[in-house]
Amino acid sequence: MNQEKIGNFIASLRKQKNMTQDELAEILKVNVKSISRWENGKTMPDLSMLLPLANELNTSISELLNGRKMTKEELIDLRETINDLIKYESIKQIKNDKKFNKYSLIGSIALVLALLHNSFGYLAYIFTPNIVEFVQGSLFGISIFANFICIYNKSHTKTFCEKKKELIKKINS
Repeated sequence: MNQEKIGNFIASLRKQKNMTQDELAEILKVNVKSISRWENGKTMPDLSMLLPLANELNTSISELLNGRKMTKEELIDLRETINDLIKYESIKQIKNDKKFNKYSLIGSIALVLALLHNSFGYLAYIFTPNIVEFVQGSLFGISIFANFICIYNKSHTKTFCEKKKELIKKINS
């Protein structure tokens, strides 16, 4: 994103409406210095200000973030691209959820089997005495490992909304 280009675009749209920086600041309920910094390309409007700013300047957020007027075809293409990316991310999220569920199931089954052996000693009927402890330890190890994988993956996955914002940001830059 080119802040200077966006700032010049904001200034030109404001001037087209014969509006001063003071008037725009009053309408948006921000400081005049904020408007000046936006127009000089020193800062960007806060995310919460993009929609009110775009509405006041009779433009779209996409045009505002691109720093120029866009044709209908460009806006349609952009919308289709965003929708395709959102679908792709949705499918990717579903696959990640299935993977998470698989690890969770494996960990739970291994833990249940290990705990059942502690209660009923069923592994002694299947394996020789030396191997029983190894199998039980392996089951506990597998359950701990699988659950750590689940915890790690859950803590490192982004929410769908965060991914959507990143995609829109990448498209607009």
